[in-house]
Amino acid sequence: MPRWLRRLVDFLLWLVAWVSGRRYDVLARSIGLTPAGEAAVAQRRFILIQIDGLAYDFLVQALALGHTPTLQRLIGQGYRLQRWRCGLPSSTPAVQAGLLYGNNWDIPAFRWYEKAERFAPMCKFPPHVERIQARVAANRRGILAGGASYTNMFDGDARLALFTLSAMGRHRFFEQLRGLGWALLFLLNPWSTLRTIAVALWELLRDFARTFARWVRGGFRERLRLIRPFLQVLTNIIFGEIQTFGLRLDVYRGLPAIYANFYGYDEIAHGEDPTGPEALRSLRRIDRHLRAIERMRRIYWPDTELYVCSDHGMSRATPFTVRNGQTLGEFVATHAQASVLTDEPNAEPDRGSQELNFLLDELDGIESHLSRRGQRLVQALRRWLLRRAPVEPETPWDFDRGGDVIVRGSGSLAHVYFNVTPEPMDVSEIAILYGDLLDALAHHPDIGLVLGRENGRPVVVTSNGTGDMMADRLPRGLAEPEQVAADLARLVSFPHSGDLVLLGAWNAEGRIVTFEDQAAAHGGIGGPQEYPFFLTPPGVPLDLSTVVNACQLYPYFMERYHQT
Repeated sequence: MPRWLRRLVDFLLWLVAWVSGRRYDVLARSIGLTPAGEAAVAQRRFILIQIDGLAYDFLVQALALGHTPTLQRLIGQGYRLQRWRCGLPSSTPAVQAGLLYGNNWDIPAFRWYEKAERFAPMCKFPPHVERIQARVAANRRGILAGGASYTNMFDGDARLALFTLSAMGRHRFFEQLRGLGWALLFLLNPWSTLRTIAVALWELLRDFARTFARWVRGGFRERLRLIRPFLQVLTNIIFGEIQTFGLRLDVYRGLPAIYANFYGYDEIAHGEDPTGPEALRSLRRIDRHLRAIERMRRIYWPDTELYVCSDHGMSRATPFTVRNGQTLGEFVATHAQASVLTDEPNAEPDRGSQELNFLLDELDGIESHLSRRGQRLVQALRRWLLRRAPVEPETPWDFDRGGDVIVRGSGSLAHVYFNVTPEPMDVSEIAILYGDLLDALAHHPDIGLVLGRENGRPVVVTSNGTGDMMADRLPRGLAEPEQVAADLARLVSFPHSGDLVLLGAWNAEGRIVTFEDQAAAHGGIGGPQEYPFFLTPPGVPLDLSTVVNACQLYPYFMERYHQT
């Protein structure tokens, strides 16, 4: 079709949509989203909105202070707010794998090491996440079959997977737009677009000012990285608006299953505080997105059941480095008298690298539909981003150099591996080779637990010796010591858990020690990190009072929405 004719057709479609009030049809089709189909529309439907990292306790505080009016209204309408236990590790990959596929076995942390393969998975790299999904999803059907996944780790067999790490490159949001389509996207949704632009510019100015102030307070010792405010806005404004726009279209289309993860709160709370002003501002933005999605549900498909949840909580934390003047890896190296390979970050956590990957992927899809001038502009933008953005590369380790101890820290959880053998080591074997290290770890005040294996069973290493994993051997200050002991035993039993598994210490107020540079952390035990929330619709038979692992949620969603 000639370009002029395509533009004329696009314009006529827009005009008809504007007059007839069917603009959502044109919006959906303009970005390549077709109707869900009669079979999908006929079945029971659900929407699941995840607020990444929001602990039940901190949500209750936000509700009391009025920061989440949409959630408050839903509770007033009969929605049930439930506290639940997500299991260990208390991290997104384990929880989403359990919920989407009913299997989170051998996901020992956000990052770990596989000794026999000399492979170091990290759950922010799309190829790593795709590999993990292939393992946990084997012979299982995901709960999102026929539906949509937004900004998740795993796609859950979704028909449409946008900004989802395990499906990077498979689907792109703006790939179908060309020519007049971009103008139509604005004309059919003008106020929302203008508001997004205005909010993004305001937030960009605020973040530039805050970044410059931090740089000045640091005495000009660090390089001023003005890319960070851009990535902050990308995380908290742009991708949130794109998600919400796509979700509204999917609700309009009547998709049977929709799961979206809003993780701006988690990103900010790691670097600030779970109830700090910036974290609460992020939570208010997410609540506004939820209001727009819920409104579409009420108008077009009121029988669609809406759930809101978090995948894990977060506990206020003090970095191990701050308390000890050295990283955990450096401490291990000193007492093991061995070379240690570790990827523990020492600087402020980079934010937005995941969104940057999504942005670069979208640019790849858009580029082929642009003019030569447009393609050159996209290529220049891509080069600029790659030169300046804090993209975390795959760990450049040379394992052939003989590093014989590897430390992988994920929040308040760390796995230590000894490369003297590709097989898991018993604690008694570690004691023979690294006796000073084992003793130093067991006596360290900032390490709450040292765990390992002995003859195939999980054990606890204390200053008084080694014993079986039992609740009475755990330090005090845990709300559910029997369940914690069971969770820890399961974690240590994973084939790819460390030869030693370390948990940062915690106190009665719920503050923990983290092995990363974070103001709040999760992944292990202690404080609110183990207790997320679930908001369930009136009348649904989902009781989370006995749930201790996300895998227990999978049968409910399969039976209720897929009639298995």
